[in-house]
Amino acid sequence: MSDDLTHTDGSGEAQMVDVGDKPDTRRRAVAAGRLELRPATVEAVSDDDVEKGNVLATARVGAVQAVKHTWETVPMCHQIPITNVEADFSLDAAAGTVGLEVAVETTGKTGCEMEAIEGVTTGLNVVLDMVKAAEKDEHGQYPETRLTDVRVVEKVKRES
Repeated sequence: MSDDLTHTDGSGEAQMVDVGDKPDTRRRAVAAGRLELRPATVEAVSDDDVEKGNVLATARVGAVQAVKHTWETVPMCHQIPITNVEADFSLDAAAGTVGLEVAVETTGKTGCEMEAIEGVTTGLNVVLDMVKAAEKDEHGQYPETRLTDVRVVEKVKRES
């Protein structure tokens, strides 16, 4: 399997992949995920009735910031020029879920799927941060709260 890993050298040590000789291409990646909460919490988010403010607007900014800073938190990621970010939320109060899909676009030598994943996880973490008071049980725990189903759902590469 180590022959298939591009972020390790011949001795198994971590390395950044050299993309210097690759041509610039237009790239797009989309990632999605879900935050499971209490239905009443999702309803409060939907009604913009959360004491800390507009949850989705704040989480959208957090998702975009995470995309732009992925290279600082994922050690072997290249700093890439982000040309567009879209963060779209979906709420299902009955199911108790907040969904987030983040689409990232770039023109460069490497893809942007890690940026899309970072956008999803951070955006959903911002949602949780803003509603966590409503999610705590009598012991200060979050038994119904889960960040789940984070995955890349699309990856496209087109010649510039």
